[in-house]
Amino acid sequence: QVQLVESGGGLVQPGGSLRLSCAASGFTLDYYAIAWFRQAPGKEREGVSCLSPNNGNTYYADSVKGRFTISRDNSKNIVYLKMNNLKPEDTAVYYCATTSWARWWGTKWSSVGQYDYWGQGTQVTVSS
Repeated sequence: QVQLVESGGGLVQPGGSLRLSCAASGFTLDYYAIAWFRQAPGKEREGVSCLSPNNGNTYYADSVKGRFTISRDNSKNIVYLKMNNLKPEDTAVYYCATTSWARWWGTKWSSVGQYDYWGQGTQVTVSS
């Protein structure tokens, strides 16, 4: 069955970097959209970045453009989120999520309801 496992979170100082990993099993990355979301305490879950199925186009929230980079390693079935120049407002639990190409719309890439499968999340804390 489809399974997503995130790792790589932790405590980092402002301006620092982290790389999150999302290990996927039970499906082939090429045919699925993979997205990263985050949820801070008391806030709604928000889309951070997404890799489209097939051609692998990338999408980013305005708040992370130029700082975060999403990528995938098809040989390992892993999707990464490299986060640079981290800010305290990036503090949140980060989740990866996926859905098949048949159910995914690029214009709604950041919509929580598009995604059928979710990981358990990994905590990122940016603090001095």
